[in-house]
Amino acid sequence: MNKNKREKEFYSLDVGDSTFTVLKRYQNLRPIGSGAQGIVCSAYDQILERNVAIKKLSRPFQNQTHAKRAYRELVLMKCVNHKNIIGLLNVFTPQKSLEDFQDVYLVMELMDANLCQVIQMELDHERLSYLLYQMLCGIKHLHAAGIIHRDLKPSNIVVKSDCTLKILDFGLARTAATGLLMTPYVVTRYYRAPEVILGMGYQANDIDQWNKVIEQLGTPSQDFLMKLNQSVRTYVENRPRYAGYSFEKLFPDVLFPADSDHNKLKASQARDLLSKMLVIDASKRISVDEALQHPYINVWYDPAEVEAPPPKIPDKQLDEREHTVEEWKELIYKEVSEWEEWTKNGVIRGQPPPLGAAVIDSPPQPTSSSSSANDVSSMSTEPTDPSSDPTMTSETDSSLDSHTSLGALACCR
Repeated sequence: MNKNKREKEFYSLDVGDSTFTVLKRYQNLRPIGSGAQGIVCSAYDQILERNVAIKKLSRPFQNQTHAKRAYRELVLMKCVNHKNIIGLLNVFTPQKSLEDFQDVYLVMELMDANLCQVIQMELDHERLSYLLYQMLCGIKHLHAAGIIHRDLKPSNIVVKSDCTLKILDFGLARTAATGLLMTPYVVTRYYRAPEVILGMGYQANDIDQWNKVIEQLGTPSQDFLMKLNQSVRTYVENRPRYAGYSFEKLFPDVLFPADSDHNKLKASQARDLLSKMLVIDASKRISVDEALQHPYINVWYDPAEVEAPPPKIPDKQLDEREHTVEEWKELIYKEVSEWEEWTKNGVIRGQPPPLGAAVIDSPPQPTSSSSSANDVSSMSTEPTDPSSDPTMTSETDSSLDSHTSLGALACCR
């Protein structure tokens, strides 16, 4: 493409401490999220005639860790296509050559809120079980492709007002085929599984969390303790023993919605599912497939959603790759260039639109500081690994508009 023509396709806008240089098709930019992996704005896509989220990757070529995560996120988002996984609508860079290349923008579906906000609402059993069902469908789809998300938490699960749920953020995802030892610094601290905590040894904050787990669920069996490495086993065995509480005491009926007459969903079913999920020994924990068959979930079972063909990852050495920053930069530039070649007027050539693509949203609204912020970005932070990347920000959730309001969730399908 002629350089002058390319330059005319973009315009720049200051967003907080960053400058967004985006295609002119994207108008009414408004910041809605920020974190370690980048800044996100909502925008109106004049070609697709819908609202979207635009994520500018944060310092993708600052070091090898950032560059590899940027490459991994882009590759995985390009190949995943499921209604419960956030859809990638466009990828672009304003730079005209590999030599100038420094910014990567991902355009995604715009959702209304994340789970942090949804769980503050009064939800009935239908909505609770339907949201859980969709989470399990999305996770099953990723696992079918050998993708381990590694950072599932409320801020990485987003919802639309029609009760549609999607999983997002693949900056820390890994492919299960890798033979490499994965870093234990995965998942924001308070969402780490017991087996991750125990594999870390003497991390003070995590041990405190472990103590809270066993106080509630009880000291694990000797069979489980024998699976731990010696130093961790010694620590656990020297802690006070706890009987734990029954799930009826931990989760009494008063914490649940009233029993449903429509789908016959009950607090006892929800509690039973929780008791099977909150198991310290991963080998005895309910699997995704088993959970999808649980009475609290399987009322929504649709083979087209549960058994959708898994995505094919074209890069079989995605996680084993080790490159210099310049080599990662070239690989990412190639991915962006290929997308631009495939794309014509916002539609990917030779491929159907993403299964998760939403219907056309409302017309663009004027940008105003007093306008209602009813759209939350596809955004969260990745946790800090101080041993590999001391420049990363803290592992708090990304900042989102505090006044965002989802309103009432629509009835389930």
